[in-house]
Amino acid sequence: MTESIQPAAKLSGEIKLPADKSISHRAALFAAISDHKSVIENFSRAADPASTLHCLRSLGVEIIKKGDTVQVNGVGRTGFSEPDAPLDCGNSGTTMRLLGGIAAGAGVKCTLTGDESLSSRTMKRITDPLTKMGARVSARDNLYAPLEFSGHDASGFRAIRFPLPIASAQLKSSVLLAGLFGDGDTEVIEHIQSRDHTERLLNLRQEPYGDGKIIRSSQLDEIPAQSYSVPGDFSAAAFWLVAGSIHRNAKIQIPGTGINPTRIAVLEVLKKMGANIKEANPSFEGEEPIADLTVESSFLKGIELDPALVPNCIDELPVLMVAMCFAEGVSKITGAEELRHKETDRLGAMTDVLTKAGANIEPLPDGMIITGDPSFIPNPSLYRSYHDHRIAMAAAILSVTGKKASRVEDSECTGISYPDFWDHLRKLTITSL
Repeated sequence: MTESIQPAAKLSGEIKLPADKSISHRAALFAAISDHKSVIENFSRAADPASTLHCLRSLGVEIIKKGDTVQVNGVGRTGFSEPDAPLDCGNSGTTMRLLGGIAAGAGVKCTLTGDESLSSRTMKRITDPLTKMGARVSARDNLYAPLEFSGHDASGFRAIRFPLPIASAQLKSSVLLAGLFGDGDTEVIEHIQSRDHTERLLNLRQEPYGDGKIIRSSQLDEIPAQSYSVPGDFSAAAFWLVAGSIHRNAKIQIPGTGINPTRIAVLEVLKKMGANIKEANPSFEGEEPIADLTVESSFLKGIELDPALVPNCIDELPVLMVAMCFAEGVSKITGAEELRHKETDRLGAMTDVLTKAGANIEPLPDGMIITGDPSFIPNPSLYRSYHDHRIAMAAAILSVTGKKASRVEDSECTGISYPDFWDHLRKLTITSL
């Protein structure tokens, strides 16, 4: 499918965000290993969390879904059934890496598979520490899915002390989830903060450690029920925050947005660049903070992104690159080599998109230098999405500021995280005044 994007004379309206994918995944997984019934409202309708629900059902977890409400009847740490077939994680790295931690700890015999994209992403980051903990796990070429779990080694399952080699919420969560099945404390040492949804939702023990923190999990930790409403996805909101900032005639309201401090680095970056963004009505859903956001047309200035912020805006970097094209002066992103290991090589993909648009860019091995111009008008083009939802949406936000229509190939891939994206873009787009 190819989507045509019409230039907008004005962007105006209110957007109901999709539910946060990261929290939806975790809510379902944590509810499954709890001893309680959980009722999760506003569960994400995206493809990735659906993969998590499918896998859990195959493991014998009773899940009742009515609309956007999901009831999970937890089976605790010992109630999983051995599945009859491989567990298909689809395109979801979160499903594979977090469920891998649970399968390793629980000693469940199962195989985790995925689509072509997921099967090309390295899983060695999780298989190495899980093997050290006593899990028997094998991977294709010792790197890739399918991952085969076959119980524990002769020494049994054990706690480890694990300094995170990279800032990765998925790796951190995988090890901590496995640690919930061990006799002693598994300790994860994190020097650069990554998303903290796992620690929040599981109420895990943590304390400062040097310039970072240490997080602990063991089988003595009570796993709480996961009964709350999932906040709006800030990663989805980021596309509208950029759209409203770079368009010359825009005002967009985004109520009920999750504003977890470990997720909103790009919000602070956009504000430093001069984005006219306001927050109102702060409150909480469960352990997660939310607020209503409003963005209006802005005059942006270039910025050199602190590499320490990259882990907390890694998913939003493609659309942040779009914003930098419209900012006065030079912007620079470094320390983002992780983008090359997502659904596609996102640095390479955005180099392609921005080059076709006529932006002034210099690709780097771990980022990009962008010389922006507030009067920049992107060339009309046929953009390749690389079947990556964030590349497709970034190209769309870029295109809506043009003077002629552009198109995005494989546009249906936005359903992985944001099923209503194209409808919402059309809702906001006013083509004539």
